[in-house]
Amino acid sequence: MSDFTLHTADSAPEAAKPLLENSQKAFGMIPNLHAVMAEAPTLLEGYQVLHGLAQDTSFNAEELTVVWQAVNVEHACHYCVPAHTGIAKSMKVSDELIEELRNDETLSDAKLNTLKDTVLAVTRGRGHIDDAQLKAFYDAGYAHKQLLEIILILAQKVMSNYTNHLADTPVDDAFKSFAWEPK
Repeated sequence: MSDFTLHTADSAPEAAKPLLENSQKAFGMIPNLHAVMAEAPTLLEGYQVLHGLAQDTSFNAEELTVVWQAVNVEHACHYCVPAHTGIAKSMKVSDELIEELRNDETLSDAKLNTLKDTVLAVTRGRGHIDDAQLKAFYDAGYAHKQLLEIILILAQKVMSNYTNHLADTPVDDAFKSFAWEPK
């Protein structure tokens, strides 16, 4: 059982209050993940910065969703999979791709599947990846830039996935209809 506080703008440490205001403006609510992270304002700030940077990578909406969800599913994050399902839907990502990712299936789009395989190789190998996977990644049309951007997004996901594991963060009402459990 978790005893982490879901902070509000009133209960949060002073340094976290403007960060929670940013969350409210960006999402129209304070996501429970942010409410938990507010206990450590530097964590929340780092997460917000990395989230913004992830959206500024060279990945399109589908590719960004692949990177986010591949890590979320690999880490079995009960909170982030539903949250990123909602985000993917708001970004007009196809339901087919969303479900393939949620179910940890081979993706029907070969290029996106190569991206997913590479993300998982980097995640599981802790940055070590074999030459065959790198060749497949580059042959699919990706470059060093995208390989490094995977690391940025992986860092963001480690922050959120691990926080949610420790805090057993409740899924926000907005994402409860996308509830998910690992296989």
